Amino acid sequence: MPGEPTSEVTPQDLGSLVVRPILAEEERAWDDLMAAHHYLGFRQLTGESLKYVALLDGAWVALVGWGAAALACGPRDEWIGWAPEQRWRRLRFLANNQRFLILPGVRVKNLASKVLALNVRRLSGDWQAIFGHPIILAETFVDHTRFAGTCYRAAGWISLGESRGYGRASGQYYFHGQPKTIWVRPLHPAARQLLAAPFDPPLLRGGKAMVDLNAVAIEQEGGLLDLLARLPDPRKRRGIRHSQVSILAVAVCACLAGARSFLAIGQWAAQLPQELLRRLGCRWHPVKRRYIPPSEPTIRRALQSIDPDALDGVLGQWLARQVGGEAVAVDGKTLRGARRPGGGRVHLMAALIHKEGVVVAQREVSEKSNEIPAVKPLLEPVDLKDKVVTADAMHAHEDLARYLVEQKGADYLFTVKANQPTMLNDIKLVSDKDFSPSVP
Repeated sequence: MPGEPTSEVTPQDLGSLVVRPILAEEERAWDDLMAAHHYLGFRQLTGESLKYVALLDGAWVALVGWGAAALACGPRDEWIGWAPEQRWRRLRFLANNQRFLILPGVRVKNLASKVLALNVRRLSGDWQAIFGHPIILAETFVDHTRFAGTCYRAAGWISLGESRGYGRASGQYYFHGQPKTIWVRPLHPAARQLLAAPFDPPLLRGGKAMVDLNAVAIEQEGGLLDLLARLPDPRKRRGIRHSQVSILAVAVCACLAGARSFLAIGQWAAQLPQELLRRLGCRWHPVKRRYIPPSEPTIRRALQSIDPDALDGVLGQWLARQVGGEAVAVDGKTLRGARRPGGGRVHLMAALIHKEGVVVAQREVSEKSNEIPAVKPLLEPVDLKDKVVTADAMHAHEDLARYLVEQKGADYLFTVKANQPTMLNDIKLVSDKDFSPSVP
């Protein structure tokens, strides 16, 4: 149960202020205090919600309740700059400060703004832990006939003007004639850009996306669509409704956004807004007067018919240009669960960008060979000029080193182990004096 409210506290005592989510056994007390003392009363918070309490020296001094954001709010939506389809998909990344109460008898200068500041500092993390996604923007509606909103302004909130005086109950809007001041508080420095981005940014997808599709070249010359158009279309012309370029572009973008199956790719495509379908070259339906995404069976058939090596080469070139990076790792791995027709394991060599882990080239190693002769063909189409190529001890050979430096314009960093005792011993004998002096 809460302690007694604190009434005589000097401003410097706010250093001991703590704002935290309520405990399960505290919910009844929280509800009762909010219902008894908030001017709107209280029954429940709407949607995903969290209840907080502010404590000063162990005593309850304020209560804060967060819930689902308003379904539509003209000034807010205009400020964000998102389209209606984006609002429907991303509204869950907003939270509304539905209740805020300084408890009776508490008179502490700057308390309200301090409580708000401490609360929003932890709000997104708490939401992520409980509901599985962050909060990018906080909002609230203040009755300006009662409050000036001073504490919100002091806590860094932004006033967006007044609402139109409508409310929503049981799924219906009604006019109550009491406009309120709309306040928002970005919880991420790029909140507006994230919420209004054409593609879902990785942050809004839980970091599952390989690259941020909003930051790569798609329609430009040399972009994804341009490169995909160079691939031959093996399909028979009769019955074709979707261009191969649009199907492959949708599939590639879906995979980069985190899709890992034909079904996931189809579901991702079905949720794309009209503007993105247009940008990806999807089919325009003259009767429905809208862009139509390719279905999962259409995507499956197209990917199964395309030359995988040709597609892989095109995507490797494109990704290398988009991701950049100064270091490329060469690594081999055996695919778990994959078997050749004769029962042998499938082994791949891959070149991937350090840090991002994006594969820019890959090649299957022949069953009768090993990784060493597969490296040069793997790296041949990759632009390595002024980059550093890293590889393990298996590839620490003069032939590969000369190839990287003389033909690819790259540097290299190889691991040397006891499998090459002569080279390892020569390295141990090298003195620091044999190296060029470092440049400051």
